Amino acid sequence: MGLKDKMLYFYCRHRPSKSNMQIATAFMPSAGYFGAAALLTLVYYTDWKVIAGYIPLYNTKFPKPEGKDAK
Repeated sequence: MGLKDKMLYFYCRHRPSKSNMQIATAFMPSAGYFGAAALLTLVYYTDWKVIAGYIPLYNTKFPKPEGKDAK
């Protein structure tokens, strides 16, 4: 029995009801905001320079190279 068959068996055996689907749909925006906040927190605390350079006011921490000679 492959993984696909196991997942199909699990889904068919434990099919979500209509109320469960409504609860999950109502929770999606909250989960999205929570995930976005977690991602921004990760970027802030790890100083991920590639991403943090695009955050307004925070990108002043990383000075831009001046002139053609500086890298």
